[in-house]
Amino acid sequence: MKLIIQIPCFNEQENLKETFADLPRTIKGIDEIEILIIDDGSSDATFEEAVKLGVHYIIRFPQNRGLSAAYQAGLDACMQLGADVVVNTDGDNQYRGEDIEKLVEPILAQQADIVIGDRQTDTIEHFSLLKRFLQRWGSHIVRRASGTEVVDATSGFRAINSKAMSYLFVHNKFTYTLETIIQAGSIGLNIKNVKIKTNPARRKSRLASSIMDYLRRNGPVIFRSYTMYWPVQTFGYTGLALFLFGLFFVVRFLFYFMQDPNYSGHIQSLQIGVGAIILAFIVGLIALLGDLLASNRRLTEEILSRVKKLETTVIHQNLQSDKGHPYRFDDVYKTSASSWRHPEKLDG
Repeated sequence: MKLIIQIPCFNEQENLKETFADLPRTIKGIDEIEILIIDDGSSDATFEEAVKLGVHYIIRFPQNRGLSAAYQAGLDACMQLGADVVVNTDGDNQYRGEDIEKLVEPILAQQADIVIGDRQTDTIEHFSLLKRFLQRWGSHIVRRASGTEVVDATSGFRAINSKAMSYLFVHNKFTYTLETIIQAGSIGLNIKNVKIKTNPARRKSRLASSIMDYLRRNGPVIFRSYTMYWPVQTFGYTGLALFLFGLFFVVRFLFYFMQDPNYSGHIQSLQIGVGAIILAFIVGLIALLGDLLASNRRLTEEILSRVKKLETTVIHQNLQSDKGHPYRFDDVYKTSASSWRHPEKLDG
């Protein structure tokens, strides 16, 4: 059983050493552990620091592409490298390395496809009351949108198995946390929550400049993800509301018309009602079209999943033939560092 811990980094030269030192070298049930750094266009010496520390693999972007791109590139690389389990953590040492074992336990026990670290945000001292409220409210919305029981939807500290790796695709450019939960819920992946503790904040978040900026950018991500995977529910309810609204005014017009056919004072009700009903049918057609596109998307994602699995098999065979030698393959740099193996597997 092979675990790869991936760490998206953007200018984390100062924090990477402590983060790397905190990672577990052995985990019960895991035969081999490797570290993958995704250098997201850092302007400092993050890449050089990663090589110096002895990480096993590095992906280096020539310019900053954002957290979503770094996360997705890491998952694709981990599949190519033959990972059975992937843990995603932050380069600023926000999450504790000792909790990684908690994350992988449900996956090793085949109880979950995705395990998300619950930061227990109500207990984090540097979170303001507003931020704590928004965390609870946002996670509630994501639970409703995804049909899952996720507790801390914005937590980036999570473990996934090979099945989830092959199915998850991030479409937005902002963050992977919410979209992947909604996608996982739509395809029936099992999500578990594990309570974790966090280290004191070392710097401000680079994902958004303020709470309002985060809401402004994350709100459309939730809406777009929900409409992408649940178009009938999104546009269907809207169409139904428009239809009932229009029907009310049409009935109102007919009521007064039957009382006095010669009085035309309620013709506006008929116009509003007919207009709303026409809009309802248009929205209904959009819902139908969206459902057809969603079905096609599911088929496309299934094909992509199978292609990724086939590609992984071929690439893994190539990697095995060159194991232990520095090389570059599909933008993945392999250093000369040896994998961290469980003591019982060293002789094997």
